[in-house]
Amino acid sequence: MRQKLRLVLAEDQVMLLDAFATLLSLEPDFEIVGKAGNGRKALELVQAHRPDILLTDIEMPELGGIELAETLQATKAHTVVVIITTFTRAGYMKRALNAGVRGYLLKDAPFSQLSGALRQVGRGGRAIDPTLAQQVWNATHDPLNSRDRAILRLVESGRSGEEIATIFHLSPGTVRNCFSDIIQKIGARNRVEASRIARQNGWL
Repeated sequence: MRQKLRLVLAEDQVMLLDAFATLLSLEPDFEIVGKAGNGRKALELVQAHRPDILLTDIEMPELGGIELAETLQATKAHTVVVIITTFTRAGYMKRALNAGVRGYLLKDAPFSQLSGALRQVGRGGRAIDPTLAQQVWNATHDPLNSRDRAILRLVESGRSGEEIATIFHLSPGTVRNCFSDIIQKIGARNRVEASRIARQNGWL
């Protein structure tokens, strides 16, 4: 008998998380070994159970789907990542693929597409929503590095320059220089506009 694919599911909407778990558990070749409502818990479950696949949303509290994929890629984990999301931004998908994500699907796709994609990934393949695949080639270049993204997320959360300097153990002058670099990279007028443009392009 073929071994079941072991899955950890991560989704911050409880009803959706339970729906995924219920539907996938009805499939004879899937085994749900953990459910998480935030990215930090998802990482703990993956480290504890070493599932074949982590199915996760792209935007999650504490750690997002791409950050989870980057962490697992850096540690050469056995688990591969499949993202399921409402976001069709090409920047998100390009970052996800660079982070080693093996599947990128939309939440409004039929369940048969999700289950088929998980099986394909479980066999070592990739599964990208066909309506999104072409967008990767047309995606605008992402000019940001990981620190730029972290700084802009703090800007989004309303943190001041002084607070950001404290968080990163930097001087206020260095943070101002970081803001200037980010604004120049993106072609924005100020840090708030830079954050908005980055979010619209899927760079955050």
